[in-house]
Amino acid sequence: MNELSSGWNHLRGIEPLSLCDWPGKSCCVFFLGGCNLNCPTCHNFDMAWNMERLHLLSREDMKSFLRNRAKWLDGVTITGGEPTTVPNLGEILYEVRQVSKLPIKMDSNGMLPDILEDILQQGLADMFAVDVKGPYEKYPALTGQAVTAEAAQKNLERIFELAEANPKAFYFRLTKVPILTDEDVETAKSYLPDGFELTIQNYIPPRRDHAHADNEARRPVGDLVD
Repeated sequence: MNELSSGWNHLRGIEPLSLCDWPGKSCCVFFLGGCNLNCPTCHNFDMAWNMERLHLLSREDMKSFLRNRAKWLDGVTITGGEPTTVPNLGEILYEVRQVSKLPIKMDSNGMLPDILEDILQQGLADMFAVDVKGPYEKYPALTGQAVTAEAAQKNLERIFELAEANPKAFYFRLTKVPILTDEDVETAKSYLPDGFELTIQNYIPPRRDHAHADNEARRPVGDLVD
């Protein structure tokens, strides 16, 4: 398969060390471009919708980085964009696992539950951080009309069923964007299965140059493996 026509073409960023992306673990973060939502409050919109503007990390770059740095890490986070939209995602996760021998966390908006279930069943990721963006009725506004209230409810209820069956593999997050009220947050909390808590994240307003600045901060992997 041509690497540029596969999921590897979506590998567009890296954070070599993060202490906040996976609670309790030091991890590196790989960013996969592309998204199935159009959230107006997205703070990483180039990664989501204009990944061609960002530096492409090759498959070999990723593997070289992991071979050299894995021994200092507790895990690997795969984020986006939205990873579940990336073709051949399983191949990427498999290679991360094979090279690093580390546990993998994947971030997701939860709108493609079949993909998450498949990844879980194949044992290609150990933890899933799923966004609950707010009350179902606000999903159209929260996602730029990409998801209806009915679709949001159907998809998240599938995710919640997976979480109930695999309670150690899921946690849930909400970013309190400006259109959400305290009551909305409480409503979103009420959706979660018993025993789960909703982690509230601070809202970071989008800036026109934010994604480009972030990409400059994430140096090409070749600079990190010397």
